[in-house]
Amino acid sequence: MKLQGKKVLLGITGGIAAYKSAELCRNLKKAGAEVRVVMTKGAQAFITPLTLQALSGNPVHHDLLDPNAEAAMGHIELARWSDFVVVAPASADFMARLNAGMADDLLTTLCLATASPIAVAPAMNQQMWANPATQHNVQQLMLKGIEIWGPDEGDQACGDVGPGRMLEPSDLLNRIDDHFNDKPLKGQHWLITAGPTVEPIDPVRYLANRSSGKMGFAIAEAAARAGAEVTLVTGPVNLTVSGSIKRIDVQTAQQMFEAVQSQFKGVDTFVACAAVSDYRPKVAAQQKLKKQSDDGLTIELTQNPDILRWAAEQNTAFCVGFAAETNNIEEYAEAKMTKKGINVICANDVSRKDIGFSSDNNEVSVYYKKDGALQVQQLGPALKSVIAHQLVNFLPGIK
Repeated sequence: MKLQGKKVLLGITGGIAAYKSAELCRNLKKAGAEVRVVMTKGAQAFITPLTLQALSGNPVHHDLLDPNAEAAMGHIELARWSDFVVVAPASADFMARLNAGMADDLLTTLCLATASPIAVAPAMNQQMWANPATQHNVQQLMLKGIEIWGPDEGDQACGDVGPGRMLEPSDLLNRIDDHFNDKPLKGQHWLITAGPTVEPIDPVRYLANRSSGKMGFAIAEAAARAGAEVTLVTGPVNLTVSGSIKRIDVQTAQQMFEAVQSQFKGVDTFVACAAVSDYRPKVAAQQKLKKQSDDGLTIELTQNPDILRWAAEQNTAFCVGFAAETNNIEEYAEAKMTKKGINVICANDVSRKDIGFSSDNNEVSVYYKKDGALQVQQLGPALKSVIAHQLVNFLPGIK
């Protein structure tokens, strides 16, 4: 951890996830950071200032015009004090006001007045997160250089299931720590593929798989935070990415292959995390196929290009593969390494319900060759964002 002596301003807005901010505050202090907490009126309805004062060791700030501080322009001094500002949780209302440049409470005023980097960790109902107004605010905040951390997907306090959960305190701690790291990947270009590919059968049907893209997106974010220039080629997924990452959206395996080829020059590390369809219909019907009889339907398939093997054959980039398996994990992973001509492959067991496809969590076995022998490094079980952080830190050591 690089947090010793760093000054972190923790903003807390109204939401049930505010209880997690207490753990984040405690972890920041444990890592050696100095923490000042700013709470909105809504935040105080969920967790008391006294709790955060005890955990941070400093008075909690919540009034824009505090008579005890304003003689010295306290809110400006606080804005100048911080090395980094993180707002967790960040409500939809707060992000809207921040995007609009409002300064009607202490927290928004500090965000306007500080020259320090700002990150927000959204937390809200899944429908609020999906609302076009919220997504517009998210995009605008990223364009203004504010980092958007999350949200995660899963069960919500209201009973809904979907994206909107605040990232876990351990993940937020890692991300804050990343900000103060020496950017070990600075000067490198990482090319990453993510998500599924879809192969049309006719205008309304296609072949695909269950990949959510979460692991690939998490790796892209982790590499970017470590200083790399990142290009992300993704199949159709419902995920957002930081503004610093170049994103290329594709549908089919052929389109992904062409995008990788076009971006490959000058790439230092290629991470093939996408679940690329092995086959596609040899001929895609131009009109919707109709049921001909009760005897079934035969579709002739042809093999898709092997993107990872092509990349390895170029001998210009360090290539990392992914293998989603349901059995014989080590055997199949080693065979895939040989077939693709690569030295590293990350394998996970997608037969498990608690990790893998569509889950926020994962457990990865990183197989690699060292001195001619097969080695393995276990990562997780943990949030995919945490595993991505661990993987990005681990890979440079085995190049």
